Amino acid sequence: MTGNVARLATVTAVGAATTGGVFFAFSTFVMRALRNLEPRQGLTAMQSINRAAPNPLFMTLLLGTAVLSGGVAVVGLRKLDDPGAPALVAGGVLYLVAVGITAGYHVPRNDALALLDPGAPGAARAWIDYASAWTTWNHVRTVTSIAAAGALVWAVRVG
Repeated sequence: MTGNVARLATVTAVGAATTGGVFFAFSTFVMRALRNLEPRQGLTAMQSINRAAPNPLFMTLLLGTAVLSGGVAVVGLRKLDDPGAPALVAGGVLYLVAVGITAGYHVPRNDALALLDPGAPGAARAWIDYASAWTTWNHVRTVTSIAAAGALVWAVRVG
């Protein structure tokens, strides 16, 4: 593996691990804490989090790592004879799966939650359903992000 590819894989691994860490925090204690609140409070807090999350720093991390992951996967596909190439492809694809889950599952549900009046009839039930399913899929994107980082580190090590 050339120095430039190793650097690209390393930067991508750090981005994937950092994003995975954010998702891990939500999976292990943030959502639990929100679900322990009275439903109206939990719903209101999550609405506030969802408004704050798409900030330039986090979006650069999330989407910038996605761009790098695509590049890493392409490099791996073009150098399949290199020992680290399969891990490059796996790492790139795994991170893109996490971003796909974010875009295809979490963002639409977050947008729907934003429209919910916390005091409306049925809001508590909607929050409970949202929080349970949202957390389950967050576990998946946590694992895929961290696995992506691991695969990329492995690619550098064996490459």
